[in-house]
Amino acid sequence: MTGWLTDRRALIVGAGSGIGRAVVTAFLGEGARVAVLERDEQKCSAVRAAHPEVPVTCGDASTRAANDDAVAAAVESFGGLDVLVNCVGVFDFYRSITDLDADVLDDAFDEIFRINVKSHLHAVKAALPALQQSAHPVVLLTESTSGYYPGRGGVMYVASKFAVRGLVTALSHDLAPHIRVNGVAPGGTLGTDLRGLASLGAADRSIAAAPDRAEELAARVPLQVALSAEDHAWSYVFLASHRARGITGDVIHPDGGMGVAGAPRKRR
Repeated sequence: MTGWLTDRRALIVGAGSGIGRAVVTAFLGEGARVAVLERDEQKCSAVRAAHPEVPVTCGDASTRAANDDAVAAAVESFGGLDVLVNCVGVFDFYRSITDLDADVLDDAFDEIFRINVKSHLHAVKAALPALQQSAHPVVLLTESTSGYYPGRGGVMYVASKFAVRGLVTALSHDLAPHIRVNGVAPGGTLGTDLRGLASLGAADRSIAAAPDRAEELAARVPLQVALSAEDHAWSYVFLASHRARGITGDVIHPDGGMGVAGAPRKRR
């Protein structure tokens, strides 16, 4: 793939690591001009060092101010905005309702929905005026296999990703015919720095640290592959490109065939 996004102006929210960082690299490789919003200062510095040409805004994507600042930086640098991608997320490490103490439920719910859902709304709201001026605007939100199959997250994470599915449906309807809105629902991902909830004492816990993660990811899907952030990034490239101009309100599932019925076959 070469030049699929030539001169497209993109803002990637949650771009400091994992899928978001891979999307930055893929978009740049396909000719896009890219701006970034990221909360973690060290990750912001790493993006600046790797890509000095990329405007980086450090701020909390679940707030209006950070999204307004990031959109303003992109528009100032590029003269407009064509593509908004949100890859922000936090995980609950498979907490079922029976594993949640009642005294932390309120804080945990507020935290996960603030980050996993409200960040998407703030990003779209902030970017909307600039996107409306684009000839071919696109919004891409990050869903998850957790929003389609039970057991791929805890009760709050699954619920929050169902909410993102709802955002894709509602926004694609509300913003048609001018703005296309789609989702990408990755399966388990190698190398992602997806963290836990601070309200559950897991802010420093990363899913990437799980033992034997590659083997576990491959074993759970029919294709028996452990997909990386770089694998997932190409779904965003396609949906952001003019080649997907007839697609809105839909989702791509780079998940190794999670939806195929039956147990995965063993390799021969």
